[in-house]
Amino acid sequence: GMPLVEIGNPFDTEISVDLLSTDAILVKPGASASVSGWGGPNDLEARVKRVEPAAFTKISALGIGEQRVKAILEITDPPAKWMGLGHEYRVFVHITIWQSENALQIPLSALFRWEGNWAVFKVEGGLAKLTKIIAGQINSSDVQVLGGLSAGETVVVHPSDLITDGVRIEIRHNAKE
Repeated sequence: GMPLVEIGNPFDTEISVDLLSTDAILVKPGASASVSGWGGPNDLEARVKRVEPAAFTKISALGIGEQRVKAILEITDPPAKWMGLGHEYRVFVHITIWQSENALQIPLSALFRWEGNWAVFKVEGGLAKLTKIIAGQINSSDVQVLGGLSAGETVVVHPSDLITDGVRIEIRHNAKE
């Protein structure tokens, strides 16, 4: 009565991801995702099939107990594109929790707190102008601006303590531009 072999369908591969519970609350079934770092030449397209209803505690590399939640993704690319992917392989998953086709955004490095609000220094007439903004979505590199700035305005990135309201600004361009 003891099973000797378990047979699986390689075309029915799923990806299981452990998310912090604070991140998992933002992930919805059906959300699009991309899978990278799996060893193939291109990223794979996927979608969230389900987010488990219960969390579990996992000890981080720093020895801190973290509440994690499993999210199950299904690969939506044709199997010929990912057939080398196998059981328990390491992958990097990027799940879309919000998107907009025409959001006004600025670099996160321009944003700072001022009198309990979000603010930036925008460049106006060659001078830094302290400007309160209304921030929307924030990720690790960009901030959605809901109010306080208009498209085309220039902001100071990485403002030092030498930048104050009304100080003269010299615009420098990146080597990439």
